[in-house]
Amino acid sequence: MNEHYKHFNAGELARCSNSLDDFLSEGGRLIVTLAGAMSTAEIGRSLGPAIRQQKIHAICCTGANLEEDLFSLVSRSDYENITNWRQQTGNDDASLAKRGMNRVTDVAIPEKTIVKIGAKMVELWEEAEAVGDSRFPHEYFYDLILHSNLEYSAPPEESWLVAAADANLPIFTPGWEDSTIGNLLSAKVLDCTLKSNSVVRGGLDAMQSLADWYREDDSPTGILQVGGGISGDFAISVVPMLIQDAGIEVPLWSWFAQISESRPSYGGYSGAPPSEKISWGKLSVDTPQFVIESDASIVLPLLLSSLE
Repeated sequence: MNEHYKHFNAGELARCSNSLDDFLSEGGRLIVTLAGAMSTAEIGRSLGPAIRQQKIHAICCTGANLEEDLFSLVSRSDYENITNWRQQTGNDDASLAKRGMNRVTDVAIPEKTIVKIGAKMVELWEEAEAVGDSRFPHEYFYDLILHSNLEYSAPPEESWLVAAADANLPIFTPGWEDSTIGNLLSAKVLDCTLKSNSVVRGGLDAMQSLADWYREDDSPTGILQVGGGISGDFAISVVPMLIQDAGIEVPLWSWFAQISESRPSYGGYSGAPPSEKISWGKLSVDTPQFVIESDASIVLPLLLSSLE
């Protein structure tokens, strides 16, 4: 990377890598936010080792990324690669649906995998409801990984969720109901299998937990935003929430990088540049800032693997 990545997005990636290495070596903490379908893209192959090496100290991810790493772990051998996905027709997708396959760009996830994990999750929810327990989504996933004797079809060292469970890593999952297993919880309340959805703690509780995590350590805290959307905005907003709304003095984010293919001209959060975040009280003018406008499934493994 240092030899060949000198300019444009490549140069930005090299500068970001060197800066992040320095930030972590000087005692900084890093939270990684995951949007998109990074788990289905097998990002655990590089994110898992970074967690085990204590380069990553927290994750903020969508519900899809949380569940899809586990789907892949238990059933990757049953996935189907769709190598000609650019030529995929509506009828081709209808054929996949008839066979119980759910396509994510160039790979299809078996519905039977989702049903299998869903059934185990319902058992945990029923047990929690019986004793009046309420936990965050990732804590149920940790329970399945650590205590349910799941059979794996992919090496566990390639799963970022296994690495996170082993480390008891904090995970914050805003908007978890926008996921397959989140939908299942709603369905089980509707069909009266469960009395309410209170067995799973929601987004407001997650924000308060994130605020506690942000304040529990005096170390400088940085954020690596993969894509945009709710996972990125939720995590970075904890700072102005604490300062402006709660009246609690905390440092602004000490390091920031974003991997995104979106453009700011479309008005979406995913493409918002760091300067816009300064106006919201999230970053300072002096915060190290990097924006790599490229494919996160290419850039993130390079960045994580470059850390010493």
